[in-house]
Amino acid sequence: MRLAKYLAHAGVASRRAAEGLVAEGRVTVAGTAVTDPARDVDESSAVAVDGEPVRAEPREVWVLNKPAGVVSTASDTHGRRTVTELVPSARRLYPVGRLDADSTGLLLLTNDGELANLLTHPRYGVAKTYRAHVRPAVVSERGLQGLREGLELDDGRTAPAKVRQVRPGLLEITIREGRKRQVRRMVEAVGHRVTALERVAFGPLRLRGLAPGAHRRLRPGEIEELRAPAEREGRARVGDNRRR
Repeated sequence: MRLAKYLAHAGVASRRAAEGLVAEGRVTVAGTAVTDPARDVDESSAVAVDGEPVRAEPREVWVLNKPAGVVSTASDTHGRRTVTELVPSARRLYPVGRLDADSTGLLLLTNDGELANLLTHPRYGVAKTYRAHVRPAVVSERGLQGLREGLELDDGRTAPAKVRQVRPGLLEITIREGRKRQVRRMVEAVGHRVTALERVAFGPLRLRGLAPGAHRRLRPGEIEELRAPAEREGRARVGDNRRR
C-alpha cells in the first residue's frame, strides 16, 4: 500500500494531509525519513510519524450538530473550543471538510482518511445542503438564476447549484464544491448578506434529531450510504475522461 494511503487508513490524517507530512520529512520507514508518498509499505514496515509508531486503529465516523463559535479543527492555537472536544471518542478524529466558526449544522468527524478524501475531493462531487438566512430578505429571480447557473468569484466560477427560496429571508442551497466560505460569497455576489448559515445535509445524510452540540456515531449501513454515491460518481467521471 502507498505510504500516504497507509497513513490515512491508520487514522493519522486525510490522504492529502498525509502527503504533506511525508513531504515535510516527518515520516520514517524502518527508521529512515521518506519523502515519497507513493512508497510501498505494510504493517511490517515500521512506519512512524514524528518518531511515534503508526498502527491501524478501528474506523469511526461521527455526525455532530456543530454549534456557533466552535472551530472545525482538531486543535486551535488561540484556545478556542474545537469540534473534536465535543465528541467522546478515544480515536484521533478530525473533521471531514469544515464549517466556519459562525456556521452551524451537520459536520462529520472520522479517523478514516480514505473516506474523508472520498467525501471532500471535488472529483467525487458529494452534495452538501445549506439553509442560509439572508438580508435583504427577497432574492430576485435573476439572483436565484445566477446562483443556480454559477457565479464568478475571486477564485473562479462556481459550478451550478440547486437553489430554492423557502420563504423571504431563507434560501436552501445545495453545492458539490467545498471552497472557503463559498455559500456566503455566492450570496454576496448577488447582492445579499448571509446572517446565519446551517448545513442540513451531507450526501444522503441529513441533520435530524440532533440538538446543537449533540452527536452520534454512524452505523455501518449509514457509512456505506455515504461512501457508495461518491464511489459511483468517481467511476463515472473516470469513464467520461477516458471517452474524451
